[in-house]
Amino acid sequence: MQIARFSANSNPMASKEFDVDQLAAYLHLTPEKVMKLASQGKLPGRRVGGDWRFSESAIHHWFEHKIGASDSIELSKVEELLERSFQPEEFDGALVDFMSLESIAIPFDARTRGSVVREMCALAARTGLLWDAETMAEAVSAREELHPTALENGVAMLHPRRPQTAILAEPLIALGISSNPIAFGNTAGHLTDVFFLICSTDDRIHLKLLARLSRLVFDNVWLTQLRSATSPSEALDLIRTGELELLAENTPR
Repeated sequence: MQIARFSANSNPMASKEFDVDQLAAYLHLTPEKVMKLASQGKLPGRRVGGDWRFSESAIHHWFEHKIGASDSIELSKVEELLERSFQPEEFDGALVDFMSLESIAIPFDARTRGSVVREMCALAARTGLLWDAETMAEAVSAREELHPTALENGVAMLHPRRPQTAILAEPLIALGISSNPIAFGNTAGHLTDVFFLICSTDDRIHLKLLARLSRLVFDNVWLTQLRSATSPSEALDLIRTGELELLAENTPR
């Protein structure tokens, strides 16, 4: 399993909170724009002694919400914004760099929401990079209860609310493709048959992987091909080529 280069302690600020100038630098916006967005309730912040303060974790959850509510064009812009928050040495990888044949199950046989979460975490543990599948399953289940990750196109992006640094050696992605779609909490009632599990040691890496995967599964033709994969190696190849094509679309000609 080839793992992308990253810094386990990568964090642009030592503090867990931003002031206006720090958040502006982090988001590559002007301080005036940050204050305007905060005043309009479009950025999660609070006043402390007349000054704006922004929780780092709240900003990451704001990013996650933007990813979930964006279309393919907006996702590209979100990913560009995330890209600028990394130093060159902090993140250099593709989706397949976080995956391996051991982390893919075809067919995936879980039949209930609870068994999907448990078996996806067990699948991730097969890589040797996740040390405690049970603890990860509890964290993922809590996130699903808070807000289901199942999309209308039949894909679910499972993940815990916060990075599980104590039980992970490296970030990883697991994939399960079921031949029998199940009810997995989509609010519109759509069934789910493709399950990704994103396990990260860093909020920004999590957001980067989530945004890239979200862009990829927006492609219905590619998603149909993934559903037709008959082996982990075929799925891995489809993810590799799909991501390369996705990135090529954004490359200036």
